[in-house]
Amino acid sequence: MKIQILGSGCKKCNQLRENAEAAARELGLDFEIEKITDFGEIARLGALVTPALAIDGRLKLAGRVATPEELKPILAQG
Repeated sequence: MKIQILGSGCKKCNQLRENAEAAARELGLDFEIEKITDFGEIARLGALVTPALAIDGRLKLAGRVATPEELKPILAQG
């Protein structure tokens, strides 16, 4: 599973990355994290606001920092 964090690298983006990694580890998932900062690519993935999270190229969350508990069901569904 490729977890993609979309954003400029701001504090909120970094927190979303940390929360996603924590949730994925707690679920025992095989994953890699990719940071996407190119706004053309971010827009192509459908995110109009950041931070955002995509899984394998599919946008799952945008505009907020979700907690690890909120991210677990999103990650479990892939």
